[in-house]
Amino acid sequence: MRSLEIADELDFPKNLCVLGIETSCDETAVALLKDGVIVGEKVMFQNDLHADFGGVVPELASRQHARTISDAISQTIEQSNTKEPEQVLDAIAVTYGPGLAGSLMVGVSAAKALSVAWDVPLVGVDHMEGHLFAGTLFRSIKLPSLTLLVSGGHSQLIDVQAPGVYKYLGGTLDDAAGEAFDKVARLLGLRFPGGPEIERLSHSGDASKITFPRGLKGNSLDMSFSGLKTSVLRYLEKNPEARAEDVAAAFQEAAVGSLVDKVALALKKTRYRSVVIGGGVAANSLLRAKVVTLCNKAGVEAVIPPKNLCTDNGAMIAAAGAYRFISGFVSPLDLSINPSLNLV
Repeated sequence: MRSLEIADELDFPKNLCVLGIETSCDETAVALLKDGVIVGEKVMFQNDLHADFGGVVPELASRQHARTISDAISQTIEQSNTKEPEQVLDAIAVTYGPGLAGSLMVGVSAAKALSVAWDVPLVGVDHMEGHLFAGTLFRSIKLPSLTLLVSGGHSQLIDVQAPGVYKYLGGTLDDAAGEAFDKVARLLGLRFPGGPEIERLSHSGDASKITFPRGLKGNSLDMSFSGLKTSVLRYLEKNPEARAEDVAAAFQEAAVGSLVDKVALALKKTRYRSVVIGGGVAANSLLRAKVVTLCNKAGVEAVIPPKNLCTDNGAMIAAAGAYRFISGFVSPLDLSINPSLNLV
C-alpha cells in the first residue's frame, strides 16, 4: 500500500462509508462503518461446530461461511438502516489473506459480487493489517507506534510509522501464542477455543505454584511458545494429580509474560509514542493489564481495543480498507486470495 502523508497520529478517515467483510478463519463477520462509527455489524461464530475437533476444520469452516455470508451481509445492511447501499458506500473491503483458503474464497467472492452489483470499488485487505487498525475505531493512535499482533496463527511485533509504513521487528519461530493456548487447553480437557477457557480456569488457580519457562530470552525480539507447550505436557505427565486451575494460571502467566517481555525490550531499543495490541489473544485480561502497567512505567500510551474488536470482525477490515482506499488503492475484480500473505 502506498503510504499516506506522515502524520503525528493515526485516526479513522472521516466522510467515508465502507463495508468490511472478514472470513479468514471461522468467524463470518461483516460491518458497515460510516464516518468511523460502526452503524451495522454481524459476527456469526462457529465455535460449537469445531469444538469436538479441538480446532478449526477448514472444510467445515468454508461450508459454514457459504451458508451464512449472505445473511451476515443483509443483517448488517438492515441494522445500519441503509436503504440503498450502492448510493452511499465508498468501498467494499474484504480480507484476501492470510487465512484458510476455502474461508477466504467465500468472503472474496461475496465482495466481488457486491462490487459488481453495486458498482462500488473493491479493496483487498491484509487480515493482520485489520487487527493493526482496530484501535483507530475507538481512539487516535500516536505515531510512531509499536504494535503487538497476537492470534491463533500469528505472533509478531510491528513498527508502525504511518499507514503502510511497517517494519517487522520479530515474531514467533514456532507456535503462535493463540495456538499454544488452544493446545494447552486440549491437554487440560478444555473446549475450543482455548484462550477464553484458559483465562476462565486461571481465575481459580495459583500461578505461583508452578514455574513454566519463557522462550527465547535475551536481546532477540523473536518469540517461541512450542517449548512452553511441551513443558506443560511433561509436567502433566509427571504430576497427574495437579490442579488444572494452577496449571492454567501458570501457563497463562508464562505465555503472557513472554509477550510483555518482548514489548518491554522493543521499547528499550526504540522510542515509541504508543503501544497497540491486536488479535484474539489481545482479549486476554492478564495481557491487557500487564501492557497497561508496562506502558505507564515507560511513559507511552497503551491502545487496547475493546475485546470485541480484538477477535476477528468486519469493522477492523473496513477500517484498514478505508485507509487503503483514500491512499488510492483499489483492487481489480480478479483479486486472488493469498492464504500465506505477509504484512511486511
